Amino acid sequence: MALTLFYGVPEGCSFGSIVALEWSGATYHLCRVGMPEVVSSEDYRQINPVGETPTLMLPDGRLVSESMAILGHIAAKTVSKGLGFEPGSRDDDRLKQMLAFLNTSFFNAFSPLWYSIEHELAPDAKQALRDYGIAKVERAHADLETLLDGREWLLGDKRSLADAYFMGIARWNDFHKVVDRRQFPALNSLYQRMLEDPAVRFAHAIEHEEEAVSAGGFQGQLSMDDIIGEIRKAA
Repeated sequence: MALTLFYGVPEGCSFGSIVALEWSGATYHLCRVGMPEVVSSEDYRQINPVGETPTLMLPDGRLVSESMAILGHIAAKTVSKGLGFEPGSRDDDRLKQMLAFLNTSFFNAFSPLWYSIEHELAPDAKQALRDYGIAKVERAHADLETLLDGREWLLGDKRSLADAYFMGIARWNDFHKVVDRRQFPALNSLYQRMLEDPAVRFAHAIEHEEEAVSAGGFQGQLSMDDIIGEIRKAA
């Protein structure tokens, strides 16, 4: 089977994994997973039992789910490209630390906002949840500005997979219209720089079903039906 990333739309955090695959230069396919319908379907649960994206299917058929695990897999394959680092090294520790912050603090800060628009709530409850989410997002931006400490990239003087994952989450602020990034100069500078990255533009075009030009090893999209068919044949 081909290396295939199952990515969620709209606004899935899979965005960062698409950017990472583009940077890696690996030959890969994509499979679009609509949320919430397809991601919760019985077919997709054969790929990911808990019905979440992203999931990466490796050429030997193994499945890797959760962004941290997928980015860790890509990092291990791209040490020579400087996207990943030798296990146990200082740089590897710093990458894991930054990815953990992005996952547990930056990603999580938006959870109340997503919940408030995805569930039926009384107006007062919806507003209270939104207010709580806004405070969390503002705090997460301030903390990330502190961690950046004026650097161009999250880990220093060159990009890493942490920057790819950052972009998949940071764009949620535009969707929810919470924070004016200009309050956070280093973070805003990173965001604006990433907007110009060819891999980010490619991921955006893929999500919005626009003409997408790959600078990496993208080999096209596969349908869920075709993939499930191949899995059943191999069983």
